[in-house]
Amino acid sequence: MSFFSSRRERRLWLWVLAVMVAIYATLGLAQQWAAALEERGLLDFTVGLFLLCMLLVGLTVLTQGLRVRPGGAEVAVFIGVATAYLLVLTRMTVPTERSHLIEYSIVGVLIHEALTERRSRGRRVPLPPVLAVLITVALGALDEGIQWLLPNRVFDPVDILFNTLAGTMAVAASVALTWARRRTALQRFGLK
Repeated sequence: MSFFSSRRERRLWLWVLAVMVAIYATLGLAQQWAAALEERGLLDFTVGLFLLCMLLVGLTVLTQGLRVRPGGAEVAVFIGVATAYLLVLTRMTVPTERSHLIEYSIVGVLIHEALTERRSRGRRVPLPPVLAVLITVALGALDEGIQWLLPNRVFDPVDILFNTLAGTMAVAASVALTWARRRTALQRFGLK
């Protein structure tokens, strides 16, 4: 018996690993990049570029994830999720805080998808959404722990809170969208 329940689960865990390696690999460079951008007066441009990238990610999700005409529940959930992310993004003043929101949202969704896939294949996975958030929080705490060991970085418990918020928001959004899709599918087939 293989450790992974399917090729999809294996791929999802490999993506989690790749994202975490990318996050951890930038730990020594992030402050230097931010300082260099600020020194050249490009920090505001970078924030605008970041928001543009977020818009492109949202449009990609919208166009690829909603290939079928969405129902009212799906549209409502999508608008609610987009609004929540925009509110959080606009309240975060430091660009690196915004990156936590994106990084750990991606990690949270990938972990949740991997655990959900595992459960759908008959493996025992108690409460995939809760477990996904807990694993995401642990990886975010490890991120901060590594920073504590680096001479040019600082351990910041607030960043752990941002990572927790990001993972929780992403997993909650994923669960809500799945619920809305099922509801729409049931309505289309007249089962609800």
